[in-house]
Amino acid sequence: NGSLPPGDAAASAPLGGRAGPGGGAEIQPLPPLHPGGGPHSSCCSAAAAPSLLLLDYDGSVLPFLGGLGGGYQKTLVLLTWIPALFIGFSQFSDSFLLDQPNFWCRGAGKGTELAGVTTTGRGGDMGNWTSLPTTPFSTAPWEAAGNRSNSSGADGGDTPPLPSPPDKGDNASNCDCHAWDYGIRAGLVQNVVSKWDLVCDNAWKVHIAKFSLLVGLIFGYLITGCIADWVGRRPVLLFSIIFILIFGLTVALSVNVTMFSTLRFFEGFCLAGIILTLYALRIELCPPGKRFMITMVASFVAMAGQFLMPGLAALCRDWQVLQALIICPFLLMLLYWSIFPESLRWLMATQQFESAKRLILHFTQKNRMNPEGDIKGVMPELEKELSRRPKKVCIVKVVGTRNLWKNIVVLCVNSLTGYGIHHCFARSMMGHEVKVPLLENFYADYYTTASIALVSCLAMCVVVRFLGRRGGLLLFMILTALASLLQLGLLNLIGKYSQHPDSGMSDSVKDKFSIAFSIVGMFASHAVGSLSVFFCAEITPTVIRCGGLGLVLASAGFGMLTAPIIELHNQKGYFLHHIIFACCTLICIICILLLPESRDQNLPENISNGEHYTRQPLLPHKKGEQPLLLTNAELKDYSGLHDAAASGDTLPEGATANGMKAM
Repeated sequence: NGSLPPGDAAASAPLGGRAGPGGGAEIQPLPPLHPGGGPHSSCCSAAAAPSLLLLDYDGSVLPFLGGLGGGYQKTLVLLTWIPALFIGFSQFSDSFLLDQPNFWCRGAGKGTELAGVTTTGRGGDMGNWTSLPTTPFSTAPWEAAGNRSNSSGADGGDTPPLPSPPDKGDNASNCDCHAWDYGIRAGLVQNVVSKWDLVCDNAWKVHIAKFSLLVGLIFGYLITGCIADWVGRRPVLLFSIIFILIFGLTVALSVNVTMFSTLRFFEGFCLAGIILTLYALRIELCPPGKRFMITMVASFVAMAGQFLMPGLAALCRDWQVLQALIICPFLLMLLYWSIFPESLRWLMATQQFESAKRLILHFTQKNRMNPEGDIKGVMPELEKELSRRPKKVCIVKVVGTRNLWKNIVVLCVNSLTGYGIHHCFARSMMGHEVKVPLLENFYADYYTTASIALVSCLAMCVVVRFLGRRGGLLLFMILTALASLLQLGLLNLIGKYSQHPDSGMSDSVKDKFSIAFSIVGMFASHAVGSLSVFFCAEITPTVIRCGGLGLVLASAGFGMLTAPIIELHNQKGYFLHHIIFACCTLICIICILLLPESRDQNLPENISNGEHYTRQPLLPHKKGEQPLLLTNAELKDYSGLHDAAASGDTLPEGATANGMKAM
């Protein structure tokens, strides 16, 4: 039935919590399995639960250390913010290293330019690029007239118009060229595409290179998350820093695109370890009221890296120098070995009390605190538990739970949908670049996407403050679904009416509506993805927090991976791709209602705590009405009910199936 066996249930008895302002979830203590305190509890003292005071980290240990008021805690939070800038550089480097430039056969002049426009989106290149019609993986929007100049700044005043689309029989001759000239628009003189001539028949290798970083991130989230729950956050963080320096700097020395793609996979794997552990450490350092604010500051720092990336590329001019400059700042993080401690919350949750005692003394020394200020008696209780063996948990344990696995699966689907449908909106908006001159510029594309993400995060701060985590996620998912459905349905209707001469509608009306819906969709889907990750970090217990975060972040990576997959297949299946994700948004709206509210709640420390995070109805039931669902105050231990049934005991008179007495 998903409950823990008696020994484990006693060892992981949850803590009392208070309900949030929005009537959120409340963690209730389990009823004692042996209320009489008979011989069973006395003879099994070695397996008894540790003191509830030690398990109540947010209620006893964190206040004893001064919360975020201590200077040392503030320093540690600052140290989790600084690397977010370097992470922002690495996450958006694909937009510059792998940007598809305009190209033409050397000696033929720019008038025979053969490639089209590249667009970018968040998390890397999320737009569509165009190339020659000879390769089966690309398209070419040939224009019958008009001048096109590249970003090299050369004089193109007498450039002849682009040629008409070649006949089918002449397509093969367009790639009969041994040397190419490139017009790179991303601020670089040379990038990976121009370095190894990844055009025509080699154009598919660009998408493989894009795959490599994302696939590395996905595997990194899954594997490093499990390792961080078993050996700790600090070792995973430090080893990820060391190896990202090795692989990242070696990427700049690649001799061919195969070596580049392989090393980018390992770079992404190590980058995932840094992102994941810093996210968990940031959450575990903060008291309940500060978690969201601290996390959003880190998001804004990462966005600063996104905004600074074009200037960094223009300064470096060469992709190898840019890659080295992106990785070198991680050298500063080697100092974290001596200045950044292990997560105290994780040490307490896994019952590593001896290491936790040393760390608490280290905190009190750094904060210059008086040990006599321990009003609740944390240190004396800690002394009694020093002989206890550590109890570590793997994420696979969540399969046997009743509620926790459902919450994680719902957030995984939300994350996948949010990041996956974002590409649909980005491609739709950038698809109007021919009709909207502003969107034809690389930097306009890039900064438009970055600005939408920035506004989305600002809106999240306001919405989550008033509606909570669940209400905010529900609102943004509804906006995403509306934007998607209107773009798929209403625009087709407008397109049909615009074909009638008496309708008074033109294609420009349809284009304006499409751009408006795309902006709203990108805005809302970005918030859905980001809020799903944060929500998972709050409701997943400390003992498996990195594993749960890894699952949700990996789902986000799968969503982003759909962008290069669609591009690799020449945009075939794009409409079906959008329809599938639009249907997922409707499913997610229903599933979000099953989630608990975690605003201002203590973080769950063990699996039993996470199991008793239960949801509240959106609307309170009327007075005298029998609620159909258990409320937090009436929550029963299902293991006790089933054990009683198995032993032949009868339930109290008037008890219902859900453990509540009838009115």
